[in-house]
Amino acid sequence: MVGNPGEVTTTAPPGPPAAQHSGADNGQVTRAGAVQGTPADTERILAEVLAEVVRVDRVPVDSHFFDDLCANSLVMAHFCARIRKRSDLPSVSMKDVYAHPTVRGLAAALTETPDPGPEQAPVPAEPVAPGSSLRHALCGTAQALFFVAYCLLGAVALTQGYEWVATGPSAGGVYLRAALFGGILVVGLTLLPVAAKWLLIGRARPADVPLWGMAYLRFWIVRALLHTSPAMLLIGNPLYVLYLRALGARVGKDVTILSRSVPVAADLLTVGDGSVLRKDSALQCYHAHAGRLRTGPVTLGRNVFVGEHTVLDIHTSMGDGSQLGHSSALRPGESVPAGERWHGSPAERTQVDHIRVAPAPCGTLRRAGYALGSLLQVFLLWVPLAVGGLYLLFKVAPGLDALVNAQARDIGSLRFYVEALVLSLVLFVGGTAVGAITVFAVPRLLNRMIEPDRVYPLYGFHYGVHRTIIRLTNIRFYKWLTGDSSYIVFYLKALGYSLSRVQQTGSNFGTELKHETPFLSSVGRGTMIADGLSIMNAEYSATSFKVSRTSIGAHNFLGNAIAYPAGGRTGDNCLLATKVLVPLDGEVREGVGLLGSPPFEIPRSVERDSRFDHLREGREFRRRLRAKNRYNLKSMGMMLGLRWVHGFVLTVLGFAAVDLYWHGTAALAVVTATMAFGLVFTVVYWALVERCILRFRPMEPELFSIYDERFWHIERLWKVLDLHLGVLNGTPFKVWAWRLMGARFGRRVFDDGAYLTERTLSTVGDDCTLNAGSRLQAHSQEDGTFKSDHVRLGDGVTLGVGSLVHYGVTMGDGAELAADSFLLKGEQVPPRARWGGNPATEDRGRR
Repeated sequence: MVGNPGEVTTTAPPGPPAAQHSGADNGQVTRAGAVQGTPADTERILAEVLAEVVRVDRVPVDSHFFDDLCANSLVMAHFCARIRKRSDLPSVSMKDVYAHPTVRGLAAALTETPDPGPEQAPVPAEPVAPGSSLRHALCGTAQALFFVAYCLLGAVALTQGYEWVATGPSAGGVYLRAALFGGILVVGLTLLPVAAKWLLIGRARPADVPLWGMAYLRFWIVRALLHTSPAMLLIGNPLYVLYLRALGARVGKDVTILSRSVPVAADLLTVGDGSVLRKDSALQCYHAHAGRLRTGPVTLGRNVFVGEHTVLDIHTSMGDGSQLGHSSALRPGESVPAGERWHGSPAERTQVDHIRVAPAPCGTLRRAGYALGSLLQVFLLWVPLAVGGLYLLFKVAPGLDALVNAQARDIGSLRFYVEALVLSLVLFVGGTAVGAITVFAVPRLLNRMIEPDRVYPLYGFHYGVHRTIIRLTNIRFYKWLTGDSSYIVFYLKALGYSLSRVQQTGSNFGTELKHETPFLSSVGRGTMIADGLSIMNAEYSATSFKVSRTSIGAHNFLGNAIAYPAGGRTGDNCLLATKVLVPLDGEVREGVGLLGSPPFEIPRSVERDSRFDHLREGREFRRRLRAKNRYNLKSMGMMLGLRWVHGFVLTVLGFAAVDLYWHGTAALAVVTATMAFGLVFTVVYWALVERCILRFRPMEPELFSIYDERFWHIERLWKVLDLHLGVLNGTPFKVWAWRLMGARFGRRVFDDGAYLTERTLSTVGDDCTLNAGSRLQAHSQEDGTFKSDHVRLGDGVTLGVGSLVHYGVTMGDGAELAADSFLLKGEQVPPRARWGGNPATEDRGRR
């Protein structure tokens, strides 16, 4: 898991201060409520505060913050925090610092004459009342009982179904029975969430209910069932639109939905005819806020386009023909007028057209044919293969028939465990090898059928080929295995990436990387990429698609969670900060950094600790790189071994359940208990793995080179850990799992899908609310230098959907961070403050 090389400690390039920024306003900051006083007074105050922060006696007013004072972005974040505490100066953000990198320039911006109009004041966060521990405990108990009941239902279905399939008279009989049983199972799992939604929730309306109550419990049950529904495999298929309509959503004709975001309160989602929702767009129609669950409408008109890496919060709307670009967000109450194009977080107007593919004929008959073909493929091929394939394999393969003869096993015999070991080893090694051959061979054959830049209609043969390439080449296991090491370069080349003349760093790519086709993905020499990059090779309209080459320049640094589109206007030697909006217009940026959404320029150069320079070049670099490769290879072996051990234990549990079932020993109770215990074991196992790697000691804030063995140990921690916590989202047990891994969590914390990169460096107070996709990232990896520090959230803090909090951050009690926001490293958010945006600043409204 490569860290974040995007949000960095910076040194400005040569040139006058006016050349160090860009943006729609050319760096001119006009603010309401500007300081009253002379520029000389403001300069004096700023210089005094900055001198205290950088620990010098005097700061010349014309000294460049980065070039002359050798400050970095973390130091300047502390400077901004001190300014915000003073009543005689207005708030200062890091964007202001980058735009005006001298005391004189910053003072002039602060003392400009304000625009006429009402004064803007900070918007305080809503108060958070302490939650009820009793209600929290009762809700958790009910959720656990529901899970056990679900396991019991699964045990009944699986035992009876597999027993019937196993008694098939022949291979053909087993196939027919597997197809019938599997088909009934798929249909049942698909319809169960629909029935539960209408029985437990009914017609959803805008609501505001406390977390952990009965209304929330009903909501959570429906949400949990939806996330286990096979219908999630139909995303990108016309059948998924029908499924949303069955849940109550108002979805028009010719709508293309590629997003995996499932609206639980589907009645509140309206999507007009001909609209396109690209992948990784979040339209949940709910969020959690200050200890309460809130549902609200998301309304999209006709022919609307929603880009990748976007968040549409509740009570948002988009008019007919409007667009929202990638890496953008709409906050509650915001709307895009009809025919307008917006981007950014928060969103603002732009002239960029995000629909960059011509329409194609795509009628109802084509959509219906594609849907019918998908159903036939599922019920006649994949379902029988999944249900009866392994059984047939073991029955016909010499020496493996004993593995399916459950009546011959004895749980107390050595043979019982030897068979479990053999089966788990065969499945793990065989599955890994067959999967690798499939991933490397099949997409290359299919790619011959797709021509770059040619427009194809949706829901035809070529669209099916395109979706198959996406699924096969984005299998997470192999990227996780080779990522954060030199070996991912060879994997990506074999997959189809263009990585000519690679300058190997040992950390060229992280473990989390997505694309729509590897065969049109190019990355230049010397570029380092962190986790969460999504390469957008495909363009979609409501009726068509095409694939195009996406090229990332040489000697770039890309931070976390970036969606990089085909035609992105960045070239060589660029720094792209975490969650940055990659521009699609303007000149090609080279030799600069980009931060924010919409982006503005920051210095490209990275201030590096000179003590590590000797590790980046020459003989010492080559020696260290070889040592790192050997260490990473051992980590890869450890990952494989630990995953196999995990699979072996689950196989033993499965064998034990089958053995006791055949002997009639409380059959269904045993199978149910085994399924439930499998989840508990998985969480405890991986938590124990993490604590063992850390030698049962917490991490400490660190600063060292990526060619230091201590960093390789951290990479090992990232690689071998296999988190399976999604099923625990929205329950008290998710917090317990984080605590097992070393995180410090308070009472009654609500976690709806957050992620913590360094658990032992993370502190979360009582009654905090962590929404889906929020992230606490307690490290960065800047130009080959690893840095980490604590992240501290006070009591009652709310993190919005898709927000990211960087290392060294402290959020005071009751503070809020809006959806899709990026809170820069070192920021100090005061208690009950409301911040938002990318980069995040204090929200200010009109009195």
